[in-house]
Amino acid sequence: MTTQATVEFEAHRPRLFALAYRMLGSASEAEDAVQDAYLRWSTADGSAVRTPAAWLTKVVTNLCINRLTSARARRERYVGPWLPEPVLTHTADGRLGPLETAEQRESVSFALLTLMERLTPAERAVFVLREAFGHSHRDIAEVIGVGEAHSRQLHRRARERLGGSPRRHFDVDAAQRAKLVERFFAATLDGDVAGLERLLADDVVAWADGGGRVTAARRPVTGRVKVLRYLLGLGARPEAAVIRTDFAEVNGEPAVLFRVGEDLLGVVVPEIHEGRVSAVRTVLNPDKLAFAAGQLV
Repeated sequence: MTTQATVEFEAHRPRLFALAYRMLGSASEAEDAVQDAYLRWSTADGSAVRTPAAWLTKVVTNLCINRLTSARARRERYVGPWLPEPVLTHTADGRLGPLETAEQRESVSFALLTLMERLTPAERAVFVLREAFGHSHRDIAEVIGVGEAHSRQLHRRARERLGGSPRRHFDVDAAQRAKLVERFFAATLDGDVAGLERLLADDVVAWADGGGRVTAARRPVTGRVKVLRYLLGLGARPEAAVIRTDFAEVNGEPAVLFRVGEDLLGVVVPEIHEGRVSAVRTVLNPDKLAFAAGQLV
């Protein structure tokens, strides 16, 4: 491969990673998909690549569709709730692309990425290309090898499976969300029952993804009373005294990192809706924390 071809690919790499991550919900698998695309790029006939951006988008999308097809069986056997791999987004590399609008942040949120597990690989591809990257149905049809009418049908079906449109939880500005998250964790660690009761929504749900690697709740905890008891129990555990909590932006949302020394042990992403915590998603699986841990180095 020529130096020019390598430079050309590297110029597209951030966008390709952002696409693959939204498709897969896994940073490590997204990196693998982009690397596979690079190998195909390195052996491609230059005359067949008229528009590099379009060619690479098609290759990465279809690599991800294939990965999602095989991942479906693996996730059915996954121990406990499955959550996406967290990615730090308040960093200089901008791995997930621009997150300047509510729609852009929504496209990488834990809430939406988790909901997209309901979609077939083709539906997910169309939804991501259309909603997150603004591609026309004509272009999407070319990417995934279907007719334009079929692309529109897949998009409509995807939105229906997601409940019409994902619930917008960026209904307060970033500074207010960050303050709410700080109050939420202070109340949890202090055992402030009254404070937590004020912050938790009635229908709040807590998920913990340990993947069978570490101890974590195997089922979602639902309702204010049960989640309150669950959080107070976590805050009272002896190991909580040695864990350092750092606030960070993860997937475009305020989050908390649990660390002991330089080791990342967990990432907690609360979902804020109408000024209250409507969901708490905690990633504890060490395999899923590796990418974020690497970003902290």
